[in-house]
Amino acid sequence: MKMLSALARARLPDPLTLLTACILLGAAASWVVPAGQYERQEDAVTGRMVVVPGTYAAVDPDPVGLFDALLAIPRGLILGADIIFLVFLTGGAFVVVDRTGALRAVVDALARVLHGRGILVIPVVSVFFAAGGVMLNTQEEIIALIPVLIILSRRVGFDATTAVAMSLGPAAVGSAFSPINPFQVVIAQQLAELPVLSGGLFRVVFLLLALGIWIAGTMRYAQRVYAPLSAEEAAPGGPTGASGRGGRTALVMLLVVLAFGTFTFGLLRLDWGFNEMSAVFLAMGIASGLLGRLGVQRTAEAFVDGFREMTYAAMLIGFARSIYVVLEDGQIIDTLVHGLFIPTAELPLTLAAIAMMGVQTLIHVIVPSVSGQAVLTIPILTPLSDLIGLERQITVLAYQYGAGLCDLLTPTNGALMAVLAAAGVRYDRWLRFALPLWGLLAALGLIAIVIGIATGLD
Repeated sequence: MKMLSALARARLPDPLTLLTACILLGAAASWVVPAGQYERQEDAVTGRMVVVPGTYAAVDPDPVGLFDALLAIPRGLILGADIIFLVFLTGGAFVVVDRTGALRAVVDALARVLHGRGILVIPVVSVFFAAGGVMLNTQEEIIALIPVLIILSRRVGFDATTAVAMSLGPAAVGSAFSPINPFQVVIAQQLAELPVLSGGLFRVVFLLLALGIWIAGTMRYAQRVYAPLSAEEAAPGGPTGASGRGGRTALVMLLVVLAFGTFTFGLLRLDWGFNEMSAVFLAMGIASGLLGRLGVQRTAEAFVDGFREMTYAAMLIGFARSIYVVLEDGQIIDTLVHGLFIPTAELPLTLAAIAMMGVQTLIHVIVPSVSGQAVLTIPILTPLSDLIGLERQITVLAYQYGAGLCDLLTPTNGALMAVLAAAGVRYDRWLRFALPLWGLLAALGLIAIVIGIATGLD
């Protein structure tokens, strides 16, 4: 914790520089850490390739050279192509919507309703994004909404950090403490052979406590940085506002709501992914431009401006993916997982569970995908938990809290770095805000684990 606090106080380099350094560090580690791998097989329940416990073995080393480390960057961009194009297309679509004046008209109306009570924006917006995290593991989808959130935050007197804190923050907290997140807890429970949604009430209690901590911390920060707009800035249609035109504004906003509804239905019922979401929001942008009377030319120009604004954020996602590429090429990910988890079996039961949460946090730095981390670690930890007498539900909790909360801090989380870039918030500034809250949430997770052990949660 002291090391992270010192990191937060330091002025860190640009995120692109930081991620490049992580790529080179991963390549250097492949020359030092012994190569090793687990065998893998397809899981019948999840359909994913999972590790086979007890099959770890050393393999011939394959260290990553400098040129291969640089080559990993375009490979990472290719692997992240679906998310990167989502960022470009949704970013362009929301610039189109903004150019119609609809978004700013809605923001102006909300600001007038909350005149003198702008602090209420934080819990309302936070609950909305927390719901996305709880149900859909929402993170990358937030990137394109950041310009709108910046406008809203500024209209009620708060800064860009507040905009990130009331969007990505509660989404990550909701994901980490969710009882129903299909990409995290559901996969982990299936792999641990637990009933899906078991322990749901227990998780809901700690979810509400966690969101309360985050929202209260965000509101406290927002009150410290509060700086109301001048009368000129606050006027509708002024520098930060734009007046909509009645029916057209309503139709454009209806399109936005319809787009979100369509994608949510597709995700839950039709097994849609990022590519389908990109297509939905591309259609929304085109239709919004035409309904908003921008015409074909101005709609196309708005898309191009949106692409330009999202380029840096999209690149950060690809660079973050490249770190995993380097570690996988060097065949040291399984070695790190094996070396970190096996010693926990020698600890007393409660300490073993706490250590598992800590190790899951460390692993998430090198495996910044909660679903990918589940299929890598849960099959190893399930028999290990049985061996030491730890309930499998506790093992899943340790994974949830360790991996999920790490998304608030780790620079290898491409969504976090892209959101910060889109908002113009420096990574070190974000750490200064988020670290104390992360500490409280991690402590809450540890309390949940101890209570779960004491009550025999299964």
